[in-house]
Amino acid sequence: MTRIAVVFHSGYGHTLRLAQAVADGAGAELLAVDAEGNLPEGGWDSLNAADAIIMGSPTYMGTVSWQFKKFADASSKAWFTQAWKDKIFAGFTNSATMNGDKLSTLHYLFTLAMQHSGIWVGTGLMPSNSKAADRNDVNYVGSFSGAMAQSPSDASPEEMPAGDLETARLFGQRVAAVTAQFKGLR
Repeated sequence: MTRIAVVFHSGYGHTLRLAQAVADGAGAELLAVDAEGNLPEGGWDSLNAADAIIMGSPTYMGTVSWQFKKFADASSKAWFTQAWKDKIFAGFTNSATMNGDKLSTLHYLFTLAMQHSGIWVGTGLMPSNSKAADRNDVNYVGSFSGAMAQSPSDASPEEMPAGDLETARLFGQRVAAVTAQFKGLR
């Protein structure tokens, strides 16, 4: 059995929905970074015990939210002891525009994972990039590095495209499968 944790910050609820979809696919525990940038009680213990850590943040001004950055900076204690070395890592993000510089956020998450000596997993999903593609298709945003979602700035979390949520769920499944394979359980 593998243990997977999804650590994320959500400012308006969209990234929370994405995190829930990832966690559903991965069979993972959710660890929300709060409005002050802190983990819930026992959060650090959960991350230390996890075989895989999936990180998520909205894309604000081309990178992670300050709350997620505070969490990332606090992870330097785990970095110093290499507590997360050889864990599986992955990441996801959401922004209001189709591009929104989401790739910068995924690069930040990737760099953080590499600093922790982790092993990164991408989506493994082909993009929906034909003329017949529909906004509710899987991987319509077309990301390979991690799951990306797009939510218009005036849309509620309940209005998120079903394709983005399904992309996140399938992404979570892939991270779980790779984690099990890496641990020799599959």
